[in-house]
Amino acid sequence: MQPQIVLNAVGLTARLLPMAPRFQKLAQETGLIRMKDVLPSVTCTAQATLLTGLSPQEHGIVGNGWLFRDTNEVRFWQQSNKLIQGEPLYVTLKKTYPNFRSAKLFWWFNQGATVDYSVTPKPHYGIDGGKVFGITGNPAGLSEAMEKDLGPFPFHTFWGPKAGLPCTEWIARCGAWTVQKHKPDLTLIYLPHLDYDPQRFGPSGCNLAQCVKELDDACAPIFDEAKKLGARILVVSEYGHCDVNQPILINQWLRKEGYLQVRNGPYGEQLDTFGSRAFAVCDHQLAHVYVNDLALIPKLTEQLQQLPGVEQVYSGEEREHIQLNHPRSGEIVLISRPKAWFAYPFWLEDKNAPDYARCVAIHHKPGYDPAELFLDPAIRFPIAKIGAKLIRKKLGFRMKMDVVPLDPNIVKGSHGRIADHPDDGPLLIGCGHSEEVLPMTSFKQKFLEGVS
Repeated sequence: MQPQIVLNAVGLTARLLPMAPRFQKLAQETGLIRMKDVLPSVTCTAQATLLTGLSPQEHGIVGNGWLFRDTNEVRFWQQSNKLIQGEPLYVTLKKTYPNFRSAKLFWWFNQGATVDYSVTPKPHYGIDGGKVFGITGNPAGLSEAMEKDLGPFPFHTFWGPKAGLPCTEWIARCGAWTVQKHKPDLTLIYLPHLDYDPQRFGPSGCNLAQCVKELDDACAPIFDEAKKLGARILVVSEYGHCDVNQPILINQWLRKEGYLQVRNGPYGEQLDTFGSRAFAVCDHQLAHVYVNDLALIPKLTEQLQQLPGVEQVYSGEEREHIQLNHPRSGEIVLISRPKAWFAYPFWLEDKNAPDYARCVAIHHKPGYDPAELFLDPAIRFPIAKIGAKLIRKKLGFRMKMDVVPLDPNIVKGSHGRIADHPDDGPLLIGCGHSEEVLPMTSFKQKFLEGVS
């Protein structure tokens, strides 16, 4: 089969395409299709939908995180491929082409995926609470060989206050390196650059033309290798961004109404998922509300419909209408208004916030926190503070990198809803042109139709 390269250019939309010369030229030559967002329109859900051709209530990835009901723990950004309840694209292709080889680079649910080459971010965690940045993958030695040739992966630019272009440039070079050295039949490459400033400052508050051009330029090594190899390039995106100005502090409301309980301790207040009658797992512009006392659902549903910033409320079988009627979903699912988004804080006073709240701690927080993209403006000399903490770490002392602001109003961009206009939603380049807006579930079949 002809080699296939799929670039996941997060945040790229038809409206932004003229700012990206390589992507626009590819669209003119191979076609552009606007796709309808999946709900929630977030990374993990979108990627699972693209690769399986199934809806969230079929593949089970109902967000970037959810309540794991067997342990009653909220977990975000899990990497196990076994969480996807469906057949990914690379498994389908393997059935048709026995000698088929695939590479999955920085796409989510990478660990345990039945691919021949994989690389994913995976820090090392010490028993003393320490953390060292790192990547992992298979076969054994692959990630080490990459870093030997390409230099260390700039992990601090993948997420957090320093998130930006260097990680996307590295991943693009990693993709070109993989295509050149191993020549997979399918190479999946995740490029996150457009997920940073449009979230920090909103699309209207950042230099989108510059960001899009930077992403386009970063892909030059991939386009060069694809041309040498005669590979087909496709480009997909997961969602577009929108401006927001209203954080919905739903967990604070649930606490004030007596639904949500916390446990106080030496590291601040902690969400008590067992003692709470209801709590929300916030994920951009969608929230899953988990209700331990099912008799409360009718009353709570009615109350949540009146909550400022909430546009739609679905409970029970109504979740079928948005393809989220799955055991992992909350008993009630909320969608925000266009300018609003759901913020996870459950504490009522900043002095009682859990210690992780001020840190980049994606696996500790019971909700998505875009404030992690910022340095707290209240810190007078942030560089000096960070430097002192890094010195302390190098000397072997424990420390917290507590530099993240607690005020959600600092966030000016979000995603998660279905885009108000198709030009602002996800796209597909490389599978022909269509005036019709196609569902994201159609990507897998469209891709397979073009394989030769």
